[in-house]
Amino acid sequence: MRKICFITGTRAEYGLLAPIMRLVKADPDCRLQVIATNMHLMPEYGCTYREIEADGFEIDEKVPMPRGGDDASATISSMAAELPGMDSALARLQPDIVVMLGDRYEMLVAAIVCLMRRIPIAHIHGGEITEGAVDDAIRHSITKMASLHFTSTEEYRRRVVQLGEDPERVMCVGAPGVENIKSIDLMPIKELEASIGFSLADPYVVATYHPATLADLAPKQAIDAFLQALDRHREVNVVFTLPNSDPGADAMRAAIEAYCAGRPGRCVCFASLGMRRYLSLISGARAVIGNSSSGIIEAPSFRVPTLNIGDRQRGRARSQSVTDCASDVESISAGLDYVLSAKAREAASRAENPYEKPGTAAAIHASLKSADVAALTRKKFHDMA
Repeated sequence: MRKICFITGTRAEYGLLAPIMRLVKADPDCRLQVIATNMHLMPEYGCTYREIEADGFEIDEKVPMPRGGDDASATISSMAAELPGMDSALARLQPDIVVMLGDRYEMLVAAIVCLMRRIPIAHIHGGEITEGAVDDAIRHSITKMASLHFTSTEEYRRRVVQLGEDPERVMCVGAPGVENIKSIDLMPIKELEASIGFSLADPYVVATYHPATLADLAPKQAIDAFLQALDRHREVNVVFTLPNSDPGADAMRAAIEAYCAGRPGRCVCFASLGMRRYLSLISGARAVIGNSSSGIIEAPSFRVPTLNIGDRQRGRARSQSVTDCASDVESISAGLDYVLSAKAREAASRAENPYEKPGTAAAIHASLKSADVAALTRKKFHDMA
């Protein structure tokens, strides 16, 4: 029986992995293993490991990553704490293959442990570019430690091959998050309002703003500009999802919470909404705003306009429904004027999503099940012709 281990550290990433995990769990020839770490175990982020368990999955190991602050040194210390815990977890579980998604620092630590233990890595969402964040370098680093690759577009597949990976091990399968949209049972508006305790009067927007870890603008300055721009559009209600645990996130989180506390009935924020509530919110929103990948990858399939702020997502392929703007108050305000307009909605209704491809989860599951694990432990650099 093949032991396939999924490592997850954030609410958003788990939502993308869950459909693949279900296929592995249901397969009598596979044994699903789950390791939860980082934000899943933190009360300030909602202890979202409970969502994993509520979905019927057993968490085999929990690897804590204590946060002693909100800067680079605190993040490095957190990674150092993760290293022995992840090593112990993988030593006990002895998986045949480890699945990880994306580009976060906790995944970099997990990838290093897998590399040293000669456990093959299957990497989802490689080959992408996000020039405004350290995640960009982390993503490419994990690609070089991984042996099996599942990219979301053909452009990204070519880029992974360009990094020296064997073309036969690099598969363009589409984005798992887009496939979720096609299969999930979205909540009716009244049920959604009752669930979050907030009136979703039209127009409302869904806002997510993370620290851009390579930006010259400090996170506190960036979030202040964002909130000032929102105050120029007081006709719009705002549902915030709070930022991830990156350097500078605490200052952003505090500013958003204070902003919402001062505007009851118009603004509300959540540490975690879960995939069903989050996608249901996007489906009825006038726009998705901020600098989260969900505005680039998932929102276009709802035909909802996106205002992408700053450089955090610079370099990613995007639909015509995505509008880019700078991080200053005037640029954000002008961007909001556009994405809230009838012109933007009409453009989004015709836009195509480059990340959309049917059968994403099934393709990944089939490859995980059939891959020659022994062969995956050895890699050769593939030179371009």
